[in-house]
Amino acid sequence: MCHCVWILTASGDGTCALWDVESGQLLQSFHGHGADVLCLDLAPSETGNTFVSGGCDKKAMVWDMRSGQCVQAFETHESDINSVRYYPSGDAFASGSDDATCRLYDLRADREVAIYSKESIIFGASSVDFSLSGRLLFAGYNDYTINVWDVLKGSRVSILFGHENRVSTLRVSPDGTAFCSGSWDHTLRVWA
Repeated sequence: MCHCVWILTASGDGTCALWDVESGQLLQSFHGHGADVLCLDLAPSETGNTFVSGGCDKKAMVWDMRSGQCVQAFETHESDINSVRYYPSGDAFASGSDDATCRLYDLRADREVAIYSKESIIFGASSVDFSLSGRLLFAGYNDYTINVWDVLKGSRVSILFGHENRVSTLRVSPDGTAFCSGSWDHTLRVWA
């Protein structure tokens, strides 16, 4: 019986890698991106052994961790993909890009199904995460704001102000009652 502890990494060499933490051994490498891989997210555990990655080649790629093969690829962004996050059910994922858009991809339909953007948004999206229900998409931007998008309607429902520099990361709490954002202004903010 294996009690393996592993970590999945994204790299500037255009690869992702699965490592055994205890031994330091490379278990699997994932080749397919044509430039730096900036982000990745594991599928919810109940949906299987896949992960999604995004990078400077404008591609989002879905990988099978057992085979090491790319099973789906999407190239609809016009610039670097900075963040990817699986939808809570695991049937879709969102991406945030330097092209100032966030996008939703349906894995069952094998296509992009929504673009979240406004003409007034000209700065890149650095981080994305879904509400617990999946109805809202939170996106941190380089203009110091967090935009809240209605996933189904494709419309912005709120803009959150408070950071004094780029929002570099955000994550919804496990119970869904709040989320935390981190910024280049050296602060973390909890939004509830």
